[in-house]
Amino acid sequence: MAVEPLVFTCERTEKNYTETYDLKLIPASKNQKAKVLVDDRDLDQSDELGRQIVKNVLITESTVLISIEAHFPPESFDGVQYGAGSVITAITINRATGRLRKAETIKGGILSASLGEGTKLYEEKCIPAANTKN
Repeated sequence: MAVEPLVFTCERTEKNYTETYDLKLIPASKNQKAKVLVDDRDLDQSDELGRQIVKNVLITESTVLISIEAHFPPESFDGVQYGAGSVITAITINRATGRLRKAETIKGGILSASLGEGTKLYEEKCIPAANTKN
């Protein structure tokens, strides 16, 4: 028996900028690992710019936990050379309140130079999307 995907409409605000996006969680099945999609883009990605892997998705009655790792090769931008970098992300969604909490740990690379090395904490608001079944 298949488990239905969870779909949330989330809103993130930073300074004077607000972004609304859809977050879709497809639970793991016998044949496929769990998937996380943001605006229908699969977060499991790999190309010459790096790789991002959804490590774990745990869905309980009250909480959703998501673990993501991203790794980036060394790069050069505007004549500056940056080493390899990584971002480890842990996301928790309280299903009752819609409160999304995200912790991102940045190490090395261009992101460390531009955003700062270490762990950043973010909060967003998510609401379950309307039932998408036909």
